[in-house]
Amino acid sequence: MKKILTFTLALLILVSTSACGGGKSSGSSNADSSASGTVESKTSAAASANESQSQSSAPAEAAKLSGKLTLIQLDDRDASVLRGMRLIGNRIGSGEDINGKQASLTDVRCIFELNEWVDFYPDADAQTNLRVWALKHRDDRDYYTTCTFSEQMPDYAASSDLRAPAAEDDQDSSWGSFYLNPDDCAAGYYDLVFTNDGKAIATLLTRFYGENELSGKSAAELEKLMHE
Repeated sequence: MKKILTFTLALLILVSTSACGGGKSSGSSNADSSASGTVESKTSAAASANESQSQSSAPAEAAKLSGKLTLIQLDDRDASVLRGMRLIGNRIGSGEDINGKQASLTDVRCIFELNEWVDFYPDADAQTNLRVWALKHRDDRDYYTTCTFSEQMPDYAASSDLRAPAAEDDQDSSWGSFYLNPDDCAAGYYDLVFTNDGKAIATLLTRFYGENELSGKSAAELEKLMHE
């Protein structure tokens, strides 16, 4: 009888020991699995961060021409005084194509060459106090709603007062003109900013090419470049 009890007790101890060992094994497996999940999570987070950094460091999209005036509507200014704009250059184009456009808000000539005189024909009342500024293009258009315009401002290239011709029936005379001197200005994108009483009321994205870069291009090719 004593032998049977001893054997039974030994068997119970053996079974209990095996159960404890299995529990430890299971716990270890869960811990390994948890650690693995943590590593994968950190790896995924790192990959996402790298992807985000890669996207933020990607070059900005190039400016796009449209030939449209962007009006600035704010309480302290009246953009409606400028009903349209016609631009004419003296180096490329003709009265039959890009120089033959009528004053418009949505179809304005917007490509020129350096050293090309640009004449301005706004659709506005003769008493309107207009001025145009050419500045190196910037993506932050809100800058123009708060800046003080002067010839010392950053990225300044050229400017001109826009005054109606003395004779009311003289429709062939421009209101003002300027050109970008290739000795001082580089080819590229520029903002034409139209101001009324010193405050910006409209902008036009333009592109000035190098001298003779557009020579020999057909009317269709020039028109295509204006809507790139």
